[in-house]
Amino acid sequence: MSETHAVVSARGAKRWADGHPWIFRSDVVQSPVGQACVVDVRDPRGRAIGTALWSSASEIALRLLDSALDTKIDAVWWHERLARAIARRTAVAPVATAYRLVHGEGDGLPSLIVDRYDRWLVVQLLSAGLETFRAEIVSALVKLTGCAGIIARNDASVRVREGLSRNVEVLYGEVPDEVTVEENGVKYVAALRTGQKTGAFLDQRENRALVASVARGRALDLFSYHGSFALHLARGASAVTSVDSSGPALARGQQNAALNLATNIEFVEADAFEFIRAEVQAGRRYETIVVDPPAFAKNRASLAGATRGYRDLNLHAMRLLAPGGLLFTASCSYHLTKPLFLDMLRDAGAASGRRLILRGLTAQPLDHPELVTVPETGYLKGALLEALD
Repeated sequence: MSETHAVVSARGAKRWADGHPWIFRSDVVQSPVGQACVVDVRDPRGRAIGTALWSSASEIALRLLDSALDTKIDAVWWHERLARAIARRTAVAPVATAYRLVHGEGDGLPSLIVDRYDRWLVVQLLSAGLETFRAEIVSALVKLTGCAGIIARNDASVRVREGLSRNVEVLYGEVPDEVTVEENGVKYVAALRTGQKTGAFLDQRENRALVASVARGRALDLFSYHGSFALHLARGASAVTSVDSSGPALARGQQNAALNLATNIEFVEADAFEFIRAEVQAGRRYETIVVDPPAFAKNRASLAGATRGYRDLNLHAMRLLAPGGLLFTASCSYHLTKPLFLDMLRDAGAASGRRLILRGLTAQPLDHPELVTVPETGYLKGALLEALD
């Protein structure tokens, strides 16, 4: 047993028993000593139910590390748990040099994100309790991966709620600002210090491969960012229009296009909503369309407005499809659940006046595991639709 422990309510204990690793502050009956540490957790009867990370400032007060009794959370524990997570990615390595090594709760390592970009790792330590094990985590990652450097992208806003500072810092070795990576034969530059998420959108890898396999004719990529979908579309489409509101993002997209000798991509700086409405009014048609917007629903309160935004985008995209055309559409909003996502598509489809076939539904890739008992580990959903007429 550790020197400190927490006692939780029956509701909190049941949450662990039901497979969810979080216990909220409101279910902590007796708090441990200290602001952030690892603690043994007991139910109202005093029975030990597991070992957890404790964060005194967080609404998520306890994050389960191990349900085995009297577990010692030390360097050996971190090495073994990280080794198991990394081993699950064996199938990804042959097709990509950038992928996620650790997906937090999805890998039984709550609040820890580790992404690999070729020979370098980007980590996010997203809870105060986890921060106390920074040295053990870095040491294990170096030994397990042989990486050339590790950088912490601890600039996520969630750290503020943990009472932690926001910063970007090198934890091991030397880390370049940019790294050229490859997935399924397509190269792109990842900005490790300044790029979205940890440098690139790694969670769409399998969807980009899907799009590459079906792309044809004139193609449209909305919210293109650095052009990852556009680069894959360009392998099968005759011409690709890549639209984003950010000039710097499009400049990086052009750099990526040159890296792949892709000469059939036109980069357009425009608001995606305004662009797609204008295209519909002009009567244009596309054989392949990708709609991959940012998360419109940042919280539950914004869900209604976000759903209207998703519906509007997809309605216009459906109207732009040529007969037999294909639309891949996605949402990374956690609050827009899979059922709500499908409801939105049905509503947009009915309003579009088009007959649409659902060719397939997609979720997160192998390296972003979604636990069925932890809905927070899942956020990405996609659909491939075909216009019959």
